[in-house]
Amino acid sequence: MSVVLAEPQTTLKVEKAPLQISFEEYLAEDYEGGLAEWIEGEVIIYMSATETHQKIILFLSTLLHLFVQWFDLGFIRTAPYAMRAKKGGNGREPDLFFVAKEHRSRLTAKFLDGPADLVIEIVSEESVSRDYEIKFHEYQAAGIREYWIIDPRPERQGASFYLLDSTGHYQAVSIVEGIYSSTVLPNFWLKIAWLWHDEPQPLAALAQIVGQTQFLAVLQEAQK
Repeated sequence: MSVVLAEPQTTLKVEKAPLQISFEEYLAEDYEGGLAEWIEGEVIIYMSATETHQKIILFLSTLLHLFVQWFDLGFIRTAPYAMRAKKGGNGREPDLFFVAKEHRSRLTAKFLDGPADLVIEIVSEESVSRDYEIKFHEYQAAGIREYWIIDPRPERQGASFYLLDSTGHYQAVSIVEGIYSSTVLPNFWLKIAWLWHDEPQPLAALAQIVGQTQFLAVLQEAQK
């Protein structure tokens, strides 16, 4: 098996055997210690996520899961769960992705067989070029309709949002007054400042998005 361990500022060959493995063999393995992706026949293992990374993923996955359930829109999945966006293509493990209800059949027991409708990546020091360039073009070519890049690095803190246009190219979407409004998730909006809170509150955020009155009404109905 050919396995590569990616660390900040370096890539270290753990095994130099030239043999490559199939996508099916990659899916059958249990990789420990971090995210693992299948890239052109090699398994790339990345360093474990930071606390900041985990905090943002937990907030977004909880918020989005509640939102898509609320409106019966589809499904939220997080790494480690592979996505093979194109037939014969790489096996990626996005930090978080959304699959619309009409694409439920793409969710198989071991991987997403086809493109997600929305993908979110959280940038780390070692993933900058991968998230902003390599995956950007890969996701664009695969037809992933919406792509978010959340960058929590102190000196680069920010968020970028891209929407696939009619020609199959990503176009940057403007953030108006610190708020991003999704196209793939109708009526969903995100206040960017929520991402940087010490302890972001998904329930409080959801209440703001759907409205306090509707939020309380649904909670009361659920308690009956």
